[in-house]
Formats: sequence, structure tokens, C-alpha cells
Amino acid sequence: MDPISPVKTSTMAKPVSYVTGSELLTLKEGSNVAIVDVRDDERSYDGHIAGSLHFASDTFNDRVPDLLQTAKAQGKDTLVFHCALSQVRGPTCARRFADYLAEAKEDAGIKNVMVLERGYNGWEASGKPVCHCSGTNCKGGC
Repeated sequence: MDPISPVKTSTMAKPVSYVTGSELLTLKEGSNVAIVDVRDDERSYDGHIAGSLHFASDTFNDRVPDLLQTAKAQGKDTLVFHCALSQVRGPTCARRFADYLAEAKEDAGIKNVMVLERGYNGWEASGKPVCHCSGTNCKGGC
């Protein structure tokens, strides 16, 4: 009789949830939230959400470890991703980040991975604060 091989359990990725602009404003009041802008060139001329980190989608896969290290160094446990509309790039990068966390061998300390509904365009159109500084990682004092 053949021995029964143990069942391999796959690591489950964290769920990616959505957050409205109003909810994000409330979340931003806590110092544990990082806003991750994955737009490419348009960030430089459209502006961005004050205090956001820039990890462009075209180089995102190569920079995921850098994002995790930045979040950990800044004491962030919630990451909110967005692109222009949060229909493709924002959700895709959020899922890639969640998958990376699931594959990590250590506890990264990230509790929530979220996507901003309606993206940057919806944020700006609803009159929420935007910044036009030129820094890759905005300090939020715009």
C-alpha cells in the first residue's frame, strides 16, 4: 500500500479591497497608510495625491521589494493603490503586491491592500486635495 502523501497547502494572498475617496481621506489621518500611485508619466503633469509614493506600473514588478521595504521603514500596514481610473493598472499592481506578500517567507506587517475607487481622476474630480510637487515620494506638504 502506498503511503499517503501530505497535502500541500498553498499560501493564500491577502484579499484586495476597494476604498472610496472619502474613506481614504479618513484613513489618511492615520500614519499607517501609504498611498501608492502606479501611474506612469501622467503623474508629472496631472499632479498626485499629497503624500503618495510613486511606483510606476511599467517598472512595478521589478520594484515590489523596494515598495515593501519603503512601507516597512515608514511603519505602514495599509497600502492603497491607484492609477488614473483604478480599472487596470491600480488593481493589477495591488494584486501583484498581495501575491508577493503571500509568497514572502516572513511576516511583512502589511494588514490591508486596497485600491482607490475611481482612481486619481475621481479623486481630483471630487475636489479632494492634490499636489503638484516634483518629488517621487511626496512629503505631503503641498
